Amino acid sequence: MKRCFPPVVDARTRVLVLGSLPGEVSLAQSQYYAHKQNRFWALIGDVTGEDLLSLDYDARLQTLLRQRIGLWDVVAEAQREGSLDSRIRNHASNDLLALVESLPHLAAVAFNGGTATRLGMRALQGAVGQVAFISLPSSSPAYTLSYAEKLKAWQALRQWLV
Repeated sequence: MKRCFPPVVDARTRVLVLGSLPGEVSLAQSQYYAHKQNRFWALIGDVTGEDLLSLDYDARLQTLLRQRIGLWDVVAEAQREGSLDSRIRNHASNDLLALVESLPHLAAVAFNGGTATRLGMRALQGAVGQVAFISLPSSSPAYTLSYAEKLKAWQALRQWLV
């Protein structure tokens, strides 16, 4: 059974980025997006104008919070061989609605990839109208869209960070 990490949010969070479930490297290191080929830290760094790749993990998280960005996953726990979302089985969802409702300044929820979008939208049906939902191309190396194309989509997050 694979389990997600606790959410990284605070009362000032305006944008919540939701992944599906941490991959093997992330689980082994107890860090969001720890796989060197995952482009999350580069993408979100380019969105915010912060050089996140040069920071250690704790500093990355603190920078996200300072930028009013939160992180979590839609899947609380699941069975999965390897890291591919397509192998997620028997999953239990996180209580996304409760988290969204607890964030007074939340303006947008961004889904990192198709699985996060599909499962997250289902879990957040009751929040429709309260926040914007953005489906982003996955930062995973398994999703082979070019970095420039991914970044173009991820730049949409800027409008909620001002």
